[in-house]
Amino acid sequence: MNEQDTTAVLPQNAGQVSETVTGSTSAQQPATFVAQSGYQAQVGPPQQGGTAGTAKPGTEKKRSGRLSEDRRFKIFSGSANKPLAEEICKFVGVPLGETKLQRFSDGEVHFQLLENVRGADVFLVQPTCFPVDQHLVELLIMMDALKRASAGRITVVIPYYGYARQDRKDRPRVAITSKLVADLLTSAGANRALLVDLHAAQIQGFFNIPVDHLFASPVLVGHFRDMKLPNLTVVSPDAGGVERARFFAKKLEAPLAIVDKRRTDMNVSEVMNVIGEVRGRTCLILDDMIDTAGTLVKTVDALLEQGATEVYACASHPVLSGPAIDRIAASRLKQLVVTNTIPLREEAQRLEKIKVLSIAGLLGRAIESIHMETSVSTLFT
Repeated sequence: MNEQDTTAVLPQNAGQVSETVTGSTSAQQPATFVAQSGYQAQVGPPQQGGTAGTAKPGTEKKRSGRLSEDRRFKIFSGSANKPLAEEICKFVGVPLGETKLQRFSDGEVHFQLLENVRGADVFLVQPTCFPVDQHLVELLIMMDALKRASAGRITVVIPYYGYARQDRKDRPRVAITSKLVADLLTSAGANRALLVDLHAAQIQGFFNIPVDHLFASPVLVGHFRDMKLPNLTVVSPDAGGVERARFFAKKLEAPLAIVDKRRTDMNVSEVMNVIGEVRGRTCLILDDMIDTAGTLVKTVDALLEQGATEVYACASHPVLSGPAIDRIAASRLKQLVVTNTIPLREEAQRLEKIKVLSIAGLLGRAIESIHMETSVSTLFT
């Protein structure tokens, strides 16, 4: 069934709804998405104790065809990032599941599965990106529909986990939203979660179901390794990201620098000091997400003031809210490299400083391994 957008009216004055039918026909990827997954699956059954495939960067992807013949393996997508779900399906070699998503005139979601899922191993792709609340509620409703349709197992594939920044009580009388969302997902029917670059690794412990936590580092490291930047230093924009930056620096065989910053309010930070040698070097700032880009721009200025020759940046999640696009465009940042966990706004797609890499291959490999009950650990780093 081809994807279409129509307007319908439910009977008995149920109200006007906006209807979107999602079928197995995949649209071409926008030009901003650059395939950088670089993974090749092993043809035939996996080796004992190994994974479902062998990662070989830079080689042509070949699917075994085993999953395409498995009628109890299905992938569905919400409306948050359908192009990524289609790319995952193309990588794995299965059609995107057919659904119908409707919204009443007041915004309420009405969701229907258009194919049988009884006893199936279902993967539901839906990042909880902007508008966060809308996509989160949509995800919960889709899971409820799958549960009531007797799906055998429901794995939520959340490339970007919203509400992750509130992971502890750092002030009196505040909520721990990352735990709340984990409870909501479990209560709605999730049996397993596949997540990418959580804001804090301990969020895995907030779930009472198995969690596979992937990192976009293999995709990003491969890109910057091919660039061969001279005199490279990897920079962590804060103390919380040091472990992530240290791994990145080790893979690129580069030294590490740390920026000492103080957060004065939400989305407001102040750079205090740069720890490490950056004078005369090319700096690469690594973060898990770029939101308003305030910290990013201040870090770029601080590094250049300390004598860095040029500054690049990369992040897994391009949230890019508020004044982010204008700040990046006006900054002295050479290039910002992100992944397609979140679809870019049109303004961001037009900005030449921003380059998008695809993690569809990474997620596709993980989905294959989960379904085939093989190891996912080789994809963690």
